[in-house]
Amino acid sequence: MAPPASSPNTSSDERLRRVGFVSRFLSRPETGAIAGALAIFAFFSIVAGDKGFLEPLGIRTWLQVSAQLGIIGLGATLLMIGGQFDLSVGSMIAAAGMMFLMPVVHFGWPIWLALLVTFLFASLVGFVNGTIVNRTGLPSFIVTLAFLYILRGLTLGVTRAVTGTTQVSVRSFIGTVDGVVTGADARAVLKDNVFGQLFSFEFLGLPAAVWWWAGLTIVAAYVLLRTSFGNWIFAVGGNPEAARNSGVPVEFVRIVLFIGTATCATILALLQVFDLGSADVTRGMLKEFEAIIVAVIGGTLLTGGYGTVVGAVFGALIFGMTSQGIFIARWNTDWFRVFLGGLLLVAVIFNNFIRKRATEAK
Repeated sequence: MAPPASSPNTSSDERLRRVGFVSRFLSRPETGAIAGALAIFAFFSIVAGDKGFLEPLGIRTWLQVSAQLGIIGLGATLLMIGGQFDLSVGSMIAAAGMMFLMPVVHFGWPIWLALLVTFLFASLVGFVNGTIVNRTGLPSFIVTLAFLYILRGLTLGVTRAVTGTTQVSVRSFIGTVDGVVTGADARAVLKDNVFGQLFSFEFLGLPAAVWWWAGLTIVAAYVLLRTSFGNWIFAVGGNPEAARNSGVPVEFVRIVLFIGTATCATILALLQVFDLGSADVTRGMLKEFEAIIVAVIGGTLLTGGYGTVVGAVFGALIFGMTSQGIFIARWNTDWFRVFLGGLLLVAVIFNNFIRKRATEAK
């Protein structure tokens, strides 16, 4: 017997709809950040390309700025996808820098021990933030805002009590002991060990911050998109009660994410210390808001449950290229934050549009 002729209804289900590449791309959360980064690169290539924007030193400069902000932007992105905020990131940068360098300079600690204690301190801060949010039900905005002031105040008070100043420099310590008088020589002594090289190496003409940023981006993207923990992050940020009822350890996920933001801030602090040879209580001012801006420009929603690591990368590139492009073009840099605020507003509106488009497509 001949096989029955296939019915048109069986060959093409009217409930299934083909979605073209352009539609899929426009529905991605990182679309706006990618388009914005390409536009800004093209713009400054035209207006400042002959002034150094496209030269190796210029590229190195805006990549390094992007990397420094991108590192803390990654932690903020994952935390915001999980439905939380961390406003203590900037204060954590200052505290971690002091926590590392002060014992090395004033108490003679070995580098490895100071690094270990610094990362343990960062983990403790993240654990406390997450635990308070879990136990009290208070908004993370309020809890971490309190720690913004607590950490900044502790850093200032302890530093002044121990050193009498608000800055700790390896130059003065090394100089009094070994006769080193230049900042470059002092930084060279600080870097002259395996741990120092880990935070100060250069490869292919790019500083360590860029390679740390690249490595952390790969790890964060893999965790978010290829692991069960990544699914938990989306679930906790989207609907924590539903996630809890489905067996997701909501409290554990939040604590890990808060530890992640504190760790990213610590990595940035250490990169700055090894680069500049000093730590300062004023470091990290407003960095918590810049990290949130990077996440939002990259397509992460303020409401949680939706975002992307790739978008955060392009958000950091937008920030770095714009800030350094304005400087290289010799424009008035006072207007940069006006642009940044406008960009944030546009990004929020665009992200809401993209989410609605993606939801309707499903």
